[in-house]
Amino acid sequence: MGKNFNTVKTEVKHWRNFTFNGQVYDLSHLDVHWVEYTDDTDENNPFTYKFIVTYSSHCFTKESDELSSEESNLLMYNAPRESRPFNFERYNLSKHLPSIIKSLGEKTTLVCHAGYGNFATVKILDSNGIEFDYFVVFTVFRESKKLRLHVESAYPKYDGIGKIKKVRFFVIAKNLLNNKKLPSP
Repeated sequence: MGKNFNTVKTEVKHWRNFTFNGQVYDLSHLDVHWVEYTDDTDENNPFTYKFIVTYSSHCFTKESDELSSEESNLLMYNAPRESRPFNFERYNLSKHLPSIIKSLGEKTTLVCHAGYGNFATVKILDSNGIEFDYFVVFTVFRESKKLRLHVESAYPKYDGIGKIKKVRFFVIAKNLLNNKKLPSP
């Protein structure tokens, strides 16, 4: 499988750290990486899907009307596509993203439609084992004959998720691999 990420043409491969008040916030957990998912529904014929995973700056930045323009400027993170204020809550939660993404194929991981052709996983456990809503919005597509999963945004949902339509991750992966239409709500 290797670590050749040259097929990734449109997203950041290596996130540069953010420094604020002398403290460095490491973003390497959001660097591009491979994830393998094994669908063993048919135990006689398990199949492995290999995805290149990338992340958006929206996983650790957030526009906020609560920040003054001075505070916003101090917290500004300049990414290739846009600049937005660094958000400490989103940053701390983003540390969970690699393990959440790796768990998408597990039966216990909820995947649902998030609108606009995107999908999301919505429940995680915090460090105390308490479940809460963490909306991880991702899209899947093919790029240079490879399967890609791009996390577009990730944020806590304090007002609840509302009604959702579940979808199995392996249905998404299989349809993508076979150039079929992805599941829709």
